[in-house]
Amino acid sequence: MAAAGCAATTLLGGPAWAAPAEGTDEPPPCWSDQIAVNGTPAGGAVGHRALTLIFTLAGGADPCTLTGYPGVDTGAGGPLVHAEPTLRGYMGGLPSGVDVPPAVTLSLSSGGRAVVESLAVDEHGSPCPTYTELLVNPPDTTEVLTIPVSIDACLLQVHPLTPE
Repeated sequence: MAAAGCAATTLLGGPAWAAPAEGTDEPPPCWSDQIAVNGTPAGGAVGHRALTLIFTLAGGADPCTLTGYPGVDTGAGGPLVHAEPTLRGYMGGLPSGVDVPPAVTLSLSSGGRAVVESLAVDEHGSPCPTYTELLVNPPDTTEVLTIPVSIDACLLQVHPLTPE
């Protein structure tokens, strides 16, 4: 439980809402209770591991938007590791030449995804701990969700949300 408190302290983004830009038809920013998050394995390659965080609209919620990086910390399985936000990495992220995270609309027909990747071995070639959960803070919200996953990690990176 102490790790969740630490994650909430270190992962909080800006305000849980913002005024929409004038003249756009984009839904308003998401509130914490409008978002559901799940994790799915994305595979591994050459000592790298990855999983995909899937962001969907919670049941009964109105469409809304998310932009940027989720906060990600490790949960059960080893020492606390904070994910470093990066535009792209070995296993995913934004396409080359794209340097601004897109606004992602969550609706009944659309969602978003963010790739979390790690190294499976440390600098000495020893295996990294296997974590069985991640603590995820959706962009610009205050809630930290515990997501059951499995990932070997000594270092973590998280890439920005992209449309699913």
